[in-house]
Amino acid sequence: MIHPIPPGTRDVLPDEMRELRKLEESLLGVFESFGYGEVRTPTIEYADVVGRGDEASVGDAYRFFDDRGELLALRTDMTIPIARLVATRFGEVPPPWRLSYVANAYRAVTPQRARLREFGQAGIELIGVDGADCIAEVVEILAGSLDAAGLGDAVIGLGDAGLWAALVRDLGGSDGIVESSSRRLAEHDMVGLGVELRQCGEFDVGQVETLLEIIQMRGGPDLISSARGRGGALFDEVLDRMESTCAAISAGSVGGRIQIDLGMLRELGYYTGSILEVYDPSVGEAIGGGGRYDGLMKRFGVEQPAAGFSLYLEPIHKAQLEQDRTRGGGNNA
Repeated sequence: MIHPIPPGTRDVLPDEMRELRKLEESLLGVFESFGYGEVRTPTIEYADVVGRGDEASVGDAYRFFDDRGELLALRTDMTIPIARLVATRFGEVPPPWRLSYVANAYRAVTPQRARLREFGQAGIELIGVDGADCIAEVVEILAGSLDAAGLGDAVIGLGDAGLWAALVRDLGGSDGIVESSSRRLAEHDMVGLGVELRQCGEFDVGQVETLLEIIQMRGGPDLISSARGRGGALFDEVLDRMESTCAAISAGSVGGRIQIDLGMLRELGYYTGSILEVYDPSVGEAIGGGGRYDGLMKRFGVEQPAAGFSLYLEPIHKAQLEQDRTRGGGNNA
């Protein structure tokens, strides 16, 4: 007899569970070697906590009332709960705070393109370190984590959460078109984005071409210089920030793994500066992401800069298996 499980969830059998556990332990070992202490937060949060962190996340959250009539939600990621934890529990502890985690998160998405409603994450949060050095440290740990997982060919994409909005506004776009076009870009709806830009009546043909060309620009740090002059003062200010971040990363040992991506924009709404996405040639989906989220900490009453990343355990495991298949070896987690 077959007893189905909800779409977007899955059973994990012993062999895979052993491999996933080994992956988790290797990642936690890297985090600990950099001085990051592991924390655990409740699977259930108050719904208003999730909403305070990111209004868009509330729509993706599984919400329900408890026996007292309180509206609760399953956590949609770990960054929001850790921001809440720091604001609540670390008031007497001086920053910086270096925290790590391995946990499941839950999103009420329509399962498609292999998207999961329940998924594993492993990551870090660095709270209380300002400037480009914050992202440089995060990227160094991210690169070490990918190496520990056996994914030395994975590419770390670097963008900026404010770049698209700055460019659109420099070219005369309204707040409305910034919001709607940002949503399409974050969802990778390039066809819909092009149609919207052409039909909104706010840009001429040349400006639309500029906007669409910019989001296809990817490459090394020199790419930033190539993009200058395409927008105005707001756009150049973001490019200056990206240049400073690239310099800080290049001062370390992982600068060669960075790819500048001027079309990157993440779905989560709490990012405020540098953003990251991780891709491995073995799989056709992102295996991690992160960035700066100073604004998120302010929503919880903590005036501290912050950044972090999360690695997605299921796609990483898939990349490991694909590498094993092509190389004809055993699992290298």
